[in-house]
Amino acid sequence: MTQRAGDLPDLDRTALGIELGSTNIKACLIGPDHSTIATGSHLWENELVDGLWTYSLEAVWAGVQGAVAALSDEVERRYGTRPTTFGSIGVSAMMHGYLAFDEAGELLVPFRTWRNTNTAVAAEELTETFGTNIPLRWSVAHLYQAILDDEPHLPRIASLTTLAGYVHRALTGRHVLGVGDASGVFPIDAATGTYDARMLEQLAGLVEAKRPGLKVEALLPEVVPAGTDAGRLTTEGAALLDPTGTIRPGILLCPPEGDAGTGMVATNSVAQRTGNVSAGTSIFAMVVLEEPLATVHHAIDIVTTPSGDPVAMVHCNNGASELDAWAGVFGEFAAALGLPSDSDAVFGALLTAALKGSPDGGGLLAYNYLAGEPITGLDEGRPLFVRTPGSRLDLAGFARAQVYGVFGTLALGMRVLAEQGVEIDAMFAHGGLFRTAGVAQRLLAAAIGAPVAVGRTAGEGGSWGIAVLAAYARAVETERDLALSAYLAERVFGDIDLEVVEPDAADLAGFKTYLDRYEAGLEIERAAVAALDTGAGAAEEGEQ
Repeated sequence: MTQRAGDLPDLDRTALGIELGSTNIKACLIGPDHSTIATGSHLWENELVDGLWTYSLEAVWAGVQGAVAALSDEVERRYGTRPTTFGSIGVSAMMHGYLAFDEAGELLVPFRTWRNTNTAVAAEELTETFGTNIPLRWSVAHLYQAILDDEPHLPRIASLTTLAGYVHRALTGRHVLGVGDASGVFPIDAATGTYDARMLEQLAGLVEAKRPGLKVEALLPEVVPAGTDAGRLTTEGAALLDPTGTIRPGILLCPPEGDAGTGMVATNSVAQRTGNVSAGTSIFAMVVLEEPLATVHHAIDIVTTPSGDPVAMVHCNNGASELDAWAGVFGEFAAALGLPSDSDAVFGALLTAALKGSPDGGGLLAYNYLAGEPITGLDEGRPLFVRTPGSRLDLAGFARAQVYGVFGTLALGMRVLAEQGVEIDAMFAHGGLFRTAGVAQRLLAAAIGAPVAVGRTAGEGGSWGIAVLAAYARAVETERDLALSAYLAERVFGDIDLEVVEPDAADLAGFKTYLDRYEAGLEIERAAVAALDTGAGAAEEGEQ
């Protein structure tokens, strides 16, 4: 039943969050109490073009407009009125990658996403020069690789940004990035809150020797922390957001952020000794550090919270997509038996079965490698399910092995952090994988050896997190000294109940056995990459 328009909160006190994820573009509207009023979404898929993973800019705007339109439709359906304004807006997206533009704002080469692994030479040289880990997916690695390859677009390059930065600039005209997103472009100096000056100088020396006259610092967006006024929705931006002209310009936008930052916000994990795990197409863990790591390691990135505090990040290119694919197969099988079920029911049944499986996976192994995985040294991936002749193949063991496979590479990276003395009081988990109560949460606790907390925001994800950051920016307009950590703890999460699961002893021992087998079995994965060409079907093997 349509509610009266008066039941809709004052739109000037709402916040709209838009997040461009790997497979879905989502919009989330929250009220003054940070609860969700309406959502909208639009599915999209990456493409393999000339050997590189990309999304077209046309697909970006079709997705953004589709998600916002779906949200507006829901508001109109429930409240009898279509939104014309919001109190604030935030844009978030997949971090890293390469979006290079000329002076006129034209894209010079197709958007290169975080998923590409063609930057190994650049990343290695930059890591050695800077003395800090520069992952393959970081924007500076993409830029420097283009310089090493003497790509023809370089003489025309005038600016460089991320996907969130691109959308934000189109909406506001401001070439800025939130500090969390910027920390995946170039290393951030925690003392200054912006790009590390020493490393910029070192990079300038490298670039001058190969591409004289190219000033990298001039290409990069301005870095701003959470709570900053990052611009207002322009007339042109409003038309991009809503081609019908219903949404009016002039709305405040918060700094654009990456999905890692919005994950920290969505799980209230911006304080030291806290962290979060975000599981989607990729999977990554973020741990807020008390002090710098003792050594550099290729499995650990140093990024920041949306406020600029140092964070150790374990990022794995491959997350739950292969598990999703198997759920799809079981859904088709159920339909073939005349028992059609929706995807949530199938997924829930698989996860529930996983709890009945042997703690060590029963001799079964699952590799979710749809793409390359830098942590394990693989430039390409081949999804695999492997078992020994003596193992028992049943649904419970299969399901547990698949869930363990989602967490396998992450666990290898978290082991590095433990060896460096990083202590964690609690990890917060979010993403669709954790909507089925208690299953993935319990197995993740075993994989990382730490308590895992899940709240009612676990399935909300980044679109809700960036909406909260947008609401925070509006609050800071009148409360200048309001810290993000205090805002989250007192106003957003103060009355949210968390379900905390401690690691189970049998699961801990079982996962350790599984991980030893998983690490040894990586040779199988390498052999599969060498033996099996992706061929013309590579684009269809991507994120489903």
